[in-house]
Amino acid sequence: MDSKHKIMTSFVMLLLMLASNIHAQSNNKFNDAEIAAIAVTANEIDIKYAEIAKEKSNNEEILGFANTMIQDHNAVIEKAVELVNELGVKPQPNALSKKLNSDAEETRKMLRSKEGKVFNKAYIDNEVTYHKAVIDAIRNVLIPDTENNQLKELLQAVLPALETHLEHAKTVQQNFAGQ
Repeated sequence: MDSKHKIMTSFVMLLLMLASNIHAQSNNKFNDAEIAAIAVTANEIDIKYAEIAKEKSNNEEILGFANTMIQDHNAVIEKAVELVNELGVKPQPNALSKKLNSDAEETRKMLRSKEGKVFNKAYIDNEVTYHKAVIDAIRNVLIPDTENNQLKELLQAVLPALETHLEHAKTVQQNFAGQ
């Protein structure tokens, strides 16, 4: 694992610890409006990463993966928006959704600074790490805190797709190992 990947992995693990700390320090659960904001934010972030990949990469595997991320995460956002509208819940920005956005901006800057094979590897390494973090947050923070059954069902329904994304990203990542 190169030093940049180690830094990225450490960064995401720090983000997970931050989420747990924010959650623990609040001495209460995220409410459903906050969970909706976190879920939408996480999907929007991955769409933006994929858009960078479409701009910077010529690799068919990377472009295919990026297109899948855009399509699938947009579909999740649409379902989430439909549900919050149906429930009359307005996503409520919170410390975690704001931190996700600010940290994602740093990752986008890092990705934009890369070219060619170095970009492809950085992008797919980030996707593996990001999906691991999002899956962990959904399983261990968002689902347990969600009170509304429909929102909980949506989060549970999204997990298999995220796990598929993670496995797909790992497969692509293997092709860039050693580059």
